[in-house]
Amino acid sequence: MINSLFRFLAKKFKGDNFSIDPNFSASYLISKLNQLLWKQFRGFYNFPTNYKRKVLVGRGVVFVSKSKLKLNGYGYNFDNDSHIDATSINGISMGSNVSIQKRVMIECSGSLSKLGVGLVLGDCVGIGSHSFLGCAGGISIGSDTILGNFVSMHSENHNYKDLTLPIRLQGVNSKGIRIGSNCWIGAKATILDGVNLGNGCIVAAGAVVIEGDYPENSILGGIPARILKTR
Repeated sequence: MINSLFRFLAKKFKGDNFSIDPNFSASYLISKLNQLLWKQFRGFYNFPTNYKRKVLVGRGVVFVSKSKLKLNGYGYNFDNDSHIDATSINGISMGSNVSIQKRVMIECSGSLSKLGVGLVLGDCVGIGSHSFLGCAGGISIGSDTILGNFVSMHSENHNYKDLTLPIRLQGVNSKGIRIGSNCWIGAKATILDGVNLGNGCIVAAGAVVIEGDYPENSILGGIPARILKTR
């Protein structure tokens, strides 16, 4: 019965099919259901005018510049201790069914010296726990793309050519990061400024992807990452 109730609520929230392994105990599912109800309460508290968008908010989640956070669909999960700072020119725009896992940090401006660009997420995007998205130079992630745990994206670089000045005083430059749809970014991968990743790409765990255009359905790995093969 608990299994069926959980599936019903998950389907109602996510709007798609959702299955639960029958080996999970009833006590575990009851605990998860309790967490879900508290998340719904926090979601209503944080987004009272957007309650129809089905927003779940975990414990310790921090929102900065909440007015710049645009929820364009329904079904949002901000898990425990995430930090969402939308301070930027364009803010953060999200499609439907976006999942932000535990302790994710999204930072749309790197410093007070330059207002950042912001972040765009498509539908059904999942961001793994402990990931960092530095969106000062602008990041866009297409629909159905998933990020593993501890993924980091850095859409800005320090200038360093003037040998008479400390690097920290030379300002920054940025080209932005664009990740296509239906991509899988493996755990602990690093995506640097200027990356344009085509649809259907896979980035191996621990890879460091440097500036460049990568064609659709490429599988990348290594430091720096190179195309290993095509799906």
